[in-house]
Amino acid sequence: MSDFFKVSSRVARMKGSFTLEAARRAAEIRQSGKEIIDLTVGEPDFDTPEFIKEFAVSELKKGRTKYTPSSGASRFTEAVSGFLNEQFHSEITPAEVSATCGGKQALFNAVCTLIEPGDDVLVPAPYWVTFPEIIVFAGGNPIFIDTETSDFVLTAEAVSAAITPRTRLLIVNSPNNPTGKVIPPAEIRRIVEVCAEKNVFVLTDECYLFFVYPPAGIYSSVALPEVLRKYVCIAGSFSKTFAMTGWRIGFTIANPEWSKAMVKLQSHSATHPTSFVQYACADALENREQMLNSVNAMLAEYRRRRDWLIPALNEIDGFNCAMPEGAFYAWVDVRQLLGNRFNSSAEVAEFLLTNAHVMVTDGAGFGGDGFLRFSYATSMDNLQRAVAAIKSAFK
Repeated sequence: MSDFFKVSSRVARMKGSFTLEAARRAAEIRQSGKEIIDLTVGEPDFDTPEFIKEFAVSELKKGRTKYTPSSGASRFTEAVSGFLNEQFHSEITPAEVSATCGGKQALFNAVCTLIEPGDDVLVPAPYWVTFPEIIVFAGGNPIFIDTETSDFVLTAEAVSAAITPRTRLLIVNSPNNPTGKVIPPAEIRRIVEVCAEKNVFVLTDECYLFFVYPPAGIYSSVALPEVLRKYVCIAGSFSKTFAMTGWRIGFTIANPEWSKAMVKLQSHSATHPTSFVQYACADALENREQMLNSVNAMLAEYRRRRDWLIPALNEIDGFNCAMPEGAFYAWVDVRQLLGNRFNSSAEVAEFLLTNAHVMVTDGAGFGGDGFLRFSYATSMDNLQRAVAAIKSAFK
C-alpha cells in the first residue's frame, strides 16, 4: 500500500469476505473460457417469485420512489410484525421492526450500536465469515466457541462457560452457515436465559429461517417471552428464503432502545432500503399463503438435492459429511486426507478445482480448517456432474 492513501486502522484490521472472494475467482475463471462447476455460492439458484416482481412493478407505478423513514415505511414494519406474529404466535410491535439493506446491514447496525472497543463478542465456530469482521470493525474482540464436540450445535452450557465480565454480546446463527445445523427451540431459550442472567445481549441471524428440513421445526426468537426477548436483536432477511439476494432488503427486531440506536446509525449511512422494494415486500407478506407456498417449493427442491448429495459425498474416500438440518450447505470433513498428499483443506479445494474443475469453499474461512463447504444451491445436474468429476479426480 502506498504512503499516498493510508486506509483507516479499523478497516485495515478487517479481512475481505472469504465467500465473495471465492465467487469473484469463479467468475474470473469463467471469463477466461474455462468451464467449472461452482459450488461456492451462498445464493439461491431460483429466480425471485414472479408475484413479488409484479408487486414491485405495481409499487413503482404507484410512485413509491421517494424517501421513507430510516426505520422503514410503516407498511413494511407492520407487514413484517404481522407476518411473524401470525406465523410464530408472537407479540412484536411495528415499533420494534426496522428496515435494513439486507441482513448484512442488520448485523452491522446491531453490533456497531452495542459494542465498545475492548468488549468481547462470543461467536460459535464454525461461523459465517462476516461475523468476526463486523466485530473487529466495531473495536470488539471475537471470542470463538468450538461446537464440534456438540455436533456443531451451540449449547447453553458452552455459552455459560465462555462468558466473562468483558462479554457483551453473543451471535447465534440457526440454521447455520456453513454447517446446516439447527439449534432446537428449547436450547435457544436456555442460551438466551444464560445470557440474560449475566446481562449479555444476543444477536440472532435468522436469514435461513424457513429453510429447515423435517423433522426439525421452524423457530424464530420472536417467540421468546418479552422478559428474554428484550435482550435479543433478530436480524432477518428476504435474500435467501425468498430468493431476493439482489434486492438488498432485510430488517431488525429489537427492544425500543436498541432499535432507536440502529435507526440513528442507519440514518447517517444507507438512510433506508429502496422504497418500492419495501412496499413490494409488504405486499408479499400480506399474501402469506402465496409467500409460504413459494418458500416450501424451494425447500422441497433443496431437500431433494440434499438427500442425493450427502450420501454421494460420503461415498468418496476421505470425505465425511453429516446430513444438514437446514440452509443449503454440506459441511464436509476432509481431515482424513490431510498429512500425506494434502497439508490443508485449502490444498484439497485447490486440487478439486484443478483436477475436477469443481470449485468449493475452504472451511478455514469459516473457522474450520480441515473442512470444505459445498453449496447445493445449484441444479441437480451440476451436483451430479461435480460428484462424478471429484470421484474421477481421486481415482
